[in-house]
Amino acid sequence: MSGIVGKGTRSRIMSSIRGKNTKPEITLRKLLHSQGVRFRLHRKDLMGKPDLVLPKYKLVIFVHGCFWHQHIGCYYASKPSTNVTFWKDKLESNVRRDLLVIEQLKKQGWRVAIVWECGLKHVPDQIEQLKCFITGCELEYEWPIRLSRPK
Repeated sequence: MSGIVGKGTRSRIMSSIRGKNTKPEITLRKLLHSQGVRFRLHRKDLMGKPDLVLPKYKLVIFVHGCFWHQHIGCYYASKPSTNVTFWKDKLESNVRRDLLVIEQLKKQGWRVAIVWECGLKHVPDQIEQLKCFITGCELEYEWPIRLSRPK
């Protein structure tokens, strides 16, 4: 089955999906900046090129799209019904890569925060909690919280 649109149209749609400077990422950047938090963007010398890097706090923040990074229990993390094998492999490899990147960054002494796209759909009430995490000592933060870890 070829789907609703042709191959050329599908290719054009998929090529327009950005990997950085996405709407959720910009939303978080504006929120943090308005709170006086300063950061660097997409440092290439760090594994996974984190979306935001706060060297002062030894903290990296990833803004994950719920679909692309499979946010468990999230409405936006639905799986496509066409080309099922391709999408299953693709999305599972994204999740495996995320876990590897987080593990490596922690080994290098970085604290890691994951902010999910769905948590940024509305003006977040948890900005104070995130600010507290930034200056605190926890190693990992996730917003909104993932229901369970992938196996």
